[in-house]
Amino acid sequence: MNASKDRIVYSTEQGRMCPGCGNPIKQCTCRKQTSAIGDGNIRVSRETKGRKGKGVTLIKGLALDATALASMGKKLKAMCGSGGTVKDGVIEIQGDHIERILDYLKEQGLKAKRSGG
Repeated sequence: MNASKDRIVYSTEQGRMCPGCGNPIKQCTCRKQTSAIGDGNIRVSRETKGRKGKGVTLIKGLALDATALASMGKKLKAMCGSGGTVKDGVIEIQGDHIERILDYLKEQGLKAKRSGG
């Protein structure tokens, strides 16, 4: 059998497992070493896919570690007055707040642009 098919994806004791290093997601060692800096642009977009028609604003490309990303998400949620989360390096804010978030990021000196329609 192929070794890639014999990996653990989910454990009832530890939850989701990282496909790269095989550790639980919270203890992943491979994601901490690689950062998703990309081309240096922060992309702000709106998406409804997989959310039963409810729109969320996505902020991708922030070159921050997990704690700084969580605090940035908290600031953005408070500024927009709505809920949200941080998943896999992407900040999700409930509702359509693209212009407000773009203005805030540009005030902070970050290079941000609108992505998608």
